[in-house]
Amino acid sequence: MCGIAGVFHHVTPKPVDPARIGAMIAAMPHRGPDGEGVWTAPGVGFGHRRLSIIDLEGSPQPMSDGHLTVTYNGEIYNFAELRAELTALGARFWTGGDTEVLLHGWRAWGPAMLDRLNGMFAFALHDAETRTLFLARDRVGVKPLHYAELADGSIAFASELKGLLAHPLLRREPNLRAVEDYLGLGYVPDDSCMVAEVRKLPAGHFLLVRRGEAVPESRQWWDLDFSNRASGSAEALGEELLDRMRAAVRSRMVADVPLGAFLSGGVDSSAVVALMAEADRRAVLTCTIGFDEAGHDERAHAQTVADRFRTDHRVRVVSPDDFALIDTLVRAFDEPFADASALATYQVSALARESVTVALSGDGADEALAGYRRHRFHAGEERLRGLLPADARGKLFGTLGRYYPKADWAPRPLRAKSTLVALAGSGEEGYARAVGVTTPELRARLFSADARRALGGHRAEDRYIATMRAAPARDGLDRAQYADIKHWLPGDILTKVDRTSMAVSLEAREPLLDHRLLEFCATLPPSMRLRRGEGKWLMKRSLERHLPREILYRPKMGFVTPVSAWFRGPLADTAAGLVHSRLLNDTGWFDLDTLATLAADHRAGRAEHGRTLWQFLMLERGLQRLFG
Repeated sequence: MCGIAGVFHHVTPKPVDPARIGAMIAAMPHRGPDGEGVWTAPGVGFGHRRLSIIDLEGSPQPMSDGHLTVTYNGEIYNFAELRAELTALGARFWTGGDTEVLLHGWRAWGPAMLDRLNGMFAFALHDAETRTLFLARDRVGVKPLHYAELADGSIAFASELKGLLAHPLLRREPNLRAVEDYLGLGYVPDDSCMVAEVRKLPAGHFLLVRRGEAVPESRQWWDLDFSNRASGSAEALGEELLDRMRAAVRSRMVADVPLGAFLSGGVDSSAVVALMAEADRRAVLTCTIGFDEAGHDERAHAQTVADRFRTDHRVRVVSPDDFALIDTLVRAFDEPFADASALATYQVSALARESVTVALSGDGADEALAGYRRHRFHAGEERLRGLLPADARGKLFGTLGRYYPKADWAPRPLRAKSTLVALAGSGEEGYARAVGVTTPELRARLFSADARRALGGHRAEDRYIATMRAAPARDGLDRAQYADIKHWLPGDILTKVDRTSMAVSLEAREPLLDHRLLEFCATLPPSMRLRRGEGKWLMKRSLERHLPREILYRPKMGFVTPVSAWFRGPLADTAAGLVHSRLLNDTGWFDLDTLATLAADHRAGRAEHGRTLWQFLMLERGLQRLFG
């Protein structure tokens, strides 16, 4: 796991200053504390920060064979098989790691080598013979890659935004559309960036830039297809699912450094630990974060799993009120990021890094196998939509939704307003609202009139709607999961895990996002993903001989951070002070009187606006870091 950066002059081969590349990688020391390297040639320069995982003393980067040069972040889990295949084709290897596979793979297969890679990666490859720069990102976006076209006729790239910000020619202009995206979704998605000049290479895409030609649009090299259906009994499909999970876990246990796992006590992390224990006779090192707060603490469940598999279990109790980490997160994420569970992810990463360099996580199963509550609700709403014509639904549920009171404080069954509004519209519109954080109506109140005009109708939800409508899918559940994998997974979940783990120089691996496993899950009939209100149905059923039922079928908890309580307590004055922020005032984008009302109503207990206030706190601090 590493940090990469570089510059490629695609108009004319101007000299590249090695010190400039050095400054770009120096901005990301956490991504590679074990070494660094800079390589330049006419018109191109690459930089690399290394976190040593495989071939610890060898495989220095950037790696060059005279014609091809690569700088690479990630892990290729099937590199041994690829080395054997390439050796049979005549390649001669001089290192023992996975990086060199990219050089020989490019020479043998060109861009088509991507289809052969099983791993998480973002890399840049320069081909001196064809005078090209090739940028590529893994299928689901585990590893990040940012790039920008600069005024001197070059394209610059870096793992993190802070690497690009170290380049003096990058213009720091804020992007209002990205603010709308962030307020709507809680993160800045991969097709957007808070710095207007910067782009993110989308997951499953590559970019091939030729000297003397304009920078083209990136090309998609992988997609997930939900339109096919597997046949077979639940027993047979469950065995295949378990076999694919087992293979994914084992492939991610290859490392020349200490390795462990995050263990929350939920289904996904427990499944990973169970399969790790099956694959290795040594005790698995597991790490759990606990909270001294009933209803949110999963230590007992994690201990049950640890005891069952006799793991070397590490536990740390942290305060859910540890808002002192806010500035740490702002530095780690660069762009505003409003998923407050990042606090706990950072803490469990820090705990793991005390003992290991690599940790396996359970991320990905909810997206692949319909494990979120919103998937269950969406499937039910889709059944209701099928019972009434669209016009009748719009009139009936639209009227009810307008007059039903908003009741965030009420028990969940009584919070019907959002459901009624969703049922009045299309399934795509309803799901886009469900996955969002701040409603379009509230954002319209929070933005100033000038900002609304400047946005020109741009809405955060529209990308979800477009993706769902174009999805290779058969039904509404397929489309919802497909859109989650395209937007929510790389934009929120994987960004959170990458930035928090790399902030402490820990490599996180996600076996449940193995592309072969994802492709199989996408073929499962909807009833084997979601049945009788139980998400991940087939996965849980196939794990019954490995894990106790109280682990498999208990209610989903997840990390909970009490942001609402913070804004009625220790951060109440901070929330009230947002309206006096010079930066927020200077943008002219916001109706700060509305924000003041939200803060006051929340503090007094008249309404629930904790998540919105958290969004604005992280937005203000993120903008301050980027542009202040």
